[in-house]
Amino acid sequence: MTAFFLGVLSSVSATALVCAAGWARAGRPRWWLVGLLARLTGTGISRAYREQRSAEPDLARELARARWVKVLTGRGNTLTRDTFAPVWADGGVPVQVLLPNPDEEPDTWLERREERLARTDPGFGPGLLRSQIRANLAYLTHLARQYPAVDLRTFDLPHIFRLIVTDRGAHLTFYGEHAHGRHSPCLFLRPGGALYEAVLGLFELIWATGAPHR
Repeated sequence: MTAFFLGVLSSVSATALVCAAGWARAGRPRWWLVGLLARLTGTGISRAYREQRSAEPDLARELARARWVKVLTGRGNTLTRDTFAPVWADGGVPVQVLLPNPDEEPDTWLERREERLARTDPGFGPGLLRSQIRANLAYLTHLARQYPAVDLRTFDLPHIFRLIVTDRGAHLTFYGEHAHGRHSPCLFLRPGGALYEAVLGLFELIWATGAPHR
């Protein structure tokens, strides 16, 4: 009887562990666990995405309700897509955008990022990243002429992350060495948390040293 009871208990325990593992791997429960840990540690990480592209629907909803927006990105394609459409439709939301300087001298951070992407993306030839940044700068320059609340600057720093900060939170993407941003992991940071304050301060520092785009 004891052996039978222990066998049943083992089976039930194993089933419970499998269910718990599946529950923890699910999106929303995982966010709940991450949020609980963030509150206990004070980091402010409330959501974690395996890939940045999975965060786009949540980002779009947050942008639609944001009172101000700050963006630092390595290329800027997201700025021209539906995710940012609510921001440009409003026209009155203060927006600060930092993009890499496409006119950097050879052998700079921009070229190094381009070379790394080319290792996994065969269509990424020399000069393509620069041309894409120039196209996005032209798009944003046109917007800035219509909406004075849009401000644009360029920077010359390592291309290791994308940062979108609003009064509602911050999306921080860590670029994979040879991966596009959309395939890289992304964190959502709550306002008031230690990491939110850190990335906001970092943006302000880079903004202060960036070059206004004409």
